[in-house]
Amino acid sequence: MAVALAVLCILIGVGLQVTTRQIGFVIASAIVGAFILLSLKMCNSWQRALVLRAGKIQGLRGPGLFLIIPFVDQVSEVVDQRIRTVPVHTRQTLTRDTTPVDVDAVVFWMVHDPLRAITELDDYEGSVSMVALTTLREVVSSSDLAVLLEDRRRIDDELRDLIEVKTREWGVTVQAVEIRDVQLPDNLQDAMSRQAQAERERAARVTLASAERQVAVELAAAAKTYEASPIALQILQINRVFEMNKNRGTTILMPTTMADAMGNATAFAAAVQAATQAGSDSTAE
Repeated sequence: MAVALAVLCILIGVGLQVTTRQIGFVIASAIVGAFILLSLKMCNSWQRALVLRAGKIQGLRGPGLFLIIPFVDQVSEVVDQRIRTVPVHTRQTLTRDTTPVDVDAVVFWMVHDPLRAITELDDYEGSVSMVALTTLREVVSSSDLAVLLEDRRRIDDELRDLIEVKTREWGVTVQAVEIRDVQLPDNLQDAMSRQAQAERERAARVTLASAERQVAVELAAAAKTYEASPIALQILQINRVFEMNKNRGTTILMPTTMADAMGNATAFAAAVQAATQAGSDSTAE
C-alpha cells in the first residue's frame, strides 16, 4: 500500500513537471512519496505492531493502516494473535511407578496481551515451548503409567492449568493441551500383551466351564426323564441309530442287550399300530 501511494505521488509529480515544465513538482512529489513510504504501515486483522519512539514504547498499532514518524518511530515487532501450536516431546521419562515412557503432546496457545509478551520476554514462543516441556515432565513423573494410559483427559486438563498458571503473567493464554501418544518400552509391551492374552484365556476357560456345568444340569434332568420312561430312552436309541445310518455303507456294532431293548420297543410300536388299525376297521364296519 505505501509503495503504491509513493509511486502514485511520483507519477503525479512527473505529470505536472511535463505540463508546467517545472522540475520542482518532481522533487516535491519524490519527497512526499518517500515520506509516505517510510511513515505509512499496515497490520492484518490478527496482528498488532509495537511502536517505539526514540526507544520508548508508544503503544500498539493496528489492525489496518497507521502512521509513524520516519527516523524517529520504529516498529519493534509484529505479534500474531491467532491460536498457535507447539509440539512437546519427552523421551525416557520415568513415571511414578518407575516406568520409562516417551510422551508426545501438543499445546494450543495464543497471545492475549501483545505488549506484555514483547516487553517481558525475549522470546515468548520459545518460553512457551520450554514451560510446556518442563510441565509435561513434571506431570508424567508424578503420575502412574495406568493413569497416563487410561485417564488422558484428566491429564490434559491438568497440563493446561499448570502451563497457563506459568504463562498468564506473560500475556499468553493456553487454550488446550492434548497428549497424542504414549510409547512404552518393547519389553513392557510384550509383558502387557502376555498379560492380556492370559486374561483372555482365563475368561475363555471360565466360559467353557460354565457351559459344561449348564450341559451337565440339562443332562441330569434328561436322565431323570428317561429313568421314569424306559420307552422314551429306547426310542431315543433308535433315533440315534437312524441318524448314524443315514450314510450308506456304515457298519454299526451294538451290544446284545441294546439290540434286544430296541427289538422290544419295535415290537411294542408295531403292536400299538396294529391295535390302532383294528380299532379303526371295526368302527368302519
